[in-house]
Amino acid sequence: MNYPFDTVSLSSDIIDNYLDIYNGLKARFNIQFTGDIDFQLGQFEVFKGYAGINIKGSYVIKYNNNDCYILFTEAHSRVNTRHGITDVYKYQTWALAFLKCDFGRVLIRRETLADKLIELVHSIELDFEEDKPFSDTFYVLVNDRKKAARAINRNFRNAVMDTRHDNFTTEIFEHTLIIGQHETLSAERAVYLAEFVERLASTC
Repeated sequence: MNYPFDTVSLSSDIIDNYLDIYNGLKARFNIQFTGDIDFQLGQFEVFKGYAGINIKGSYVIKYNNNDCYILFTEAHSRVNTRHGITDVYKYQTWALAFLKCDFGRVLIRRETLADKLIELVHSIELDFEEDKPFSDTFYVLVNDRKKAARAINRNFRNAVMDTRHDNFTTEIFEHTLIIGQHETLSAERAVYLAEFVERLASTC
């Protein structure tokens, strides 16, 4: 069988997972293969802990000249164990969009109790006084408070709030947004990610 992604080193479970996601995307969107594109994933902090990131498949969602992308990735870690260094591979799905505004550098994830305690001592988070539900739910780290506060407007926050029930991490490098998580996603949640970035690409 010819699969629409690179199957080298993939287990049958991961192949089935990626195929379910691909079929779900194809049923919902006008998707096409991207060809060989360098998405410069190394610029994102969410991938800094890995020894390497390999793209197993990449697809563009064509929508009103606001293209967004779905990436199947193989994340390689080298873990120290009592038996020596072990290579660990995780297979993840990430969605990527290009936004109109320049956000600077932004990292958004669900806020934890540890984050709240740190915030009591060190004010490093960007909060939105006019949007307490958003600020209570998400931890927002930025490198340019003015630029980020201007770009993270009500429309953007409303879209991100819709992801509050998922353990997604959102990172933005200037105009490029990536969202996903470090575990394998179900086809349903991957299609939801695609819907999310399509919405952002058309409104933000």
